[in-house]
Amino acid sequence: MVDGLRRLLVVLAGLFALALPSVGAPVQERLQVVATTGMIADAARRVGGDLVEVRGLMGPGVDPHAYRQTRSDILAMTKTDLVLWHGLYLEAQMEEFMEMLAARRKVVAVAEGLPRESLLSHDVYRSRYDPHVWMDPDLWSRVVEAVRNALIAARPEDEAQFRANAERHLAEIAELSAYAKKVLASVPQESRVLVTAHDAFAYFGRAYGFEVLGIQGISTQSEAGLSRVSELVDILVGRRVGAVFVESSVSDRNMRALVEGAAAKGQQVRIGGQLFSDAMGPDGTYEGTYIGMIDHNVTTIARALGGEAPERGMLGRLSAGS
Repeated sequence: MVDGLRRLLVVLAGLFALALPSVGAPVQERLQVVATTGMIADAARRVGGDLVEVRGLMGPGVDPHAYRQTRSDILAMTKTDLVLWHGLYLEAQMEEFMEMLAARRKVVAVAEGLPRESLLSHDVYRSRYDPHVWMDPDLWSRVVEAVRNALIAARPEDEAQFRANAERHLAEIAELSAYAKKVLASVPQESRVLVTAHDAFAYFGRAYGFEVLGIQGISTQSEAGLSRVSELVDILVGRRVGAVFVESSVSDRNMRALVEGAAAKGQQVRIGGQLFSDAMGPDGTYEGTYIGMIDHNVTTIARALGGEAPERGMLGRLSAGS
């Protein structure tokens, strides 16, 4: 496997060399960036502005835990100026490739530099951490700063503009954080139980005082056994939880089983809405940005669990009925 990836990298590097412009050809002005997840791509676009051109590998509904690089992805990453990936074992199937690519291109794992004391442990791998740090806007701000620093290192002459853009975006994230704290505080204490498809919301739970229960573990590659489903059904019934949530990047099959299991025991549980966990909303929409993604999640959770939040979210931009 390693030898095969290495050979492919060498071939693609050779093709790239042949495609380089000849002496005297115009130099491409915008910094070329490839980002793995939509959240990182959004940060790079907001910080880079008109000075960068960003290609995101993983679109809406794509599960980063299971994603494997395609040949077109490999070609894009061998040709670009900068590759940004999350790290913390989020892109588990791409980690080996990224390590090899780093010997040839500028590659930055933007979440790896987070202080270890700010991270939550992984539910399976003792030496690793829960990668879903974007669920806490205050923690995600540090990742945005890492994106800013990576862009500055790649294009030092544009440092002033990158810093100015980053400050504006960080101010927006601070506003989002304040909104989240306000509306989620309105959820009754006894209702602060968030049941989802997999454990992507632990940082959310820590930040806002919610108990988070996922059918699957941190990675969607873990299996949800019948015993886990049965255990959660008993919790739903015993604590009279009224709503559970599906995720845009994970099948809703197990969540439907929870609803049916609770109904069989006399507890009516509804689907409180669809949350964005490992991927953002559709391209070109407000929910397809980091701010919109978290606004949607916070607003949906607060309203479904008895709290008070504007129907169209923090800025009145959420899609109707979202």
